[in-house]
Amino acid sequence: MSEKSTGTTRTIGVEERRARLALRHRLAAAARAATAEEVAGSLVALHATDPATVFLAAGARLTADRDPVAEVERALYEDRTLTRMHGMRHTVFVVPTALAAAVHSSSSEAAAARERATLVRQLAAGSDLDEAWLAETERQVLAELAERGEATGAELGSAVPRLRAQYVYGVGTGQEGPQPVSSRILRLLGMEGRIARGRPQGSWTSSRFRWALVPPHTGLPAAEAQAELVRHWLAAYGPATEADLKWWTGWKVTDVRRALTALGTRRVTIDEGVGHVLPADLEPVAAPAEPWAALLPALDPTPMGRQARDWYLDPEHRPALFDRSGNIGPTVWWNGRVVGGWAQLPDGEVTWRLLTDVGEEAVAAIRTEAARLAAWVGDVRITPRFRTPLERELAAGA
Repeated sequence: MSEKSTGTTRTIGVEERRARLALRHRLAAAARAATAEEVAGSLVALHATDPATVFLAAGARLTADRDPVAEVERALYEDRTLTRMHGMRHTVFVVPTALAAAVHSSSSEAAAARERATLVRQLAAGSDLDEAWLAETERQVLAELAERGEATGAELGSAVPRLRAQYVYGVGTGQEGPQPVSSRILRLLGMEGRIARGRPQGSWTSSRFRWALVPPHTGLPAAEAQAELVRHWLAAYGPATEADLKWWTGWKVTDVRRALTALGTRRVTIDEGVGHVLPADLEPVAAPAEPWAALLPALDPTPMGRQARDWYLDPEHRPALFDRSGNIGPTVWWNGRVVGGWAQLPDGEVTWRLLTDVGEEAVAAIRTEAARLAAWVGDVRITPRFRTPLERELAAGA
């Protein structure tokens, strides 16, 4: 594909893309971060559907003198410089609090409006509960949280009896059945940015969060918010294609193109065709001085950050490393590509298997990273929420 036919300014090859990934995603040893905020900012958003992913993703990128659990908990629950929220693709992320308004206005707000309309429609079809009932229930939940400060879903259910109501989900379908309304209401309030998940019950791997009121997000015009989010994403993941960005955001292609135009992005040639970078990001990027290894968790932002992955993940390895829904499991990296997978055994040992022959230097570096991971995880046992064939096999000691 010629530069003339694509309008691109230069070609960015695989080796340079891997160098950018190593440095900008804080994976090379020299690029590791001192704070959880630096990690999240470098990746734009940390997948938080599985709570353990947030801590494991940070731990892989923090300097050795940092305690990943203490560091992430400080940022999330004490300083509130990181925010857990619904964002792109109807997914829960942890994002820098300074970016939360852009995430909300660009992605969460529209998804929340659809969720509210869906819930109202389903309540009408499967119960005698209506929109007025929903509004009053939400008012009572918010009042209870204002008085308590924070509460679990179970505590709110005890304090607000309306949350214990049920409706029939999936009327007229094969999924028809009774369902409590409480989780849907709390989720909706969270999507709308009126409440947020706070510190969980139990360890940092727990999904049983307390809920709390949060200040409303600063309202931004959707187009402005989308351009702001794309600016951060391209700084972390560029060069990338329109298809990558559409997949990551879950937006319409027209929204993606409008944001790229607003930013004045530059076209470059990459393996997948035409890629985009920010105007100031055309200068070549050199590889890190030292080779690097990393053990990244299931749903880590680096492998999940784009649609096209062949330049860092051999397609033959996908069946072992992904579940049937397209969620990636724990991966082993060497110098910018996925070379295997890992899991935790019942006794806490971190075990791993290479899917590619990468030599003795790589094996030694991977062994060091596995020991580092096992040391800071300690007595906690990690089972990914979305399990993959290789992770299951390794965790079973096979």
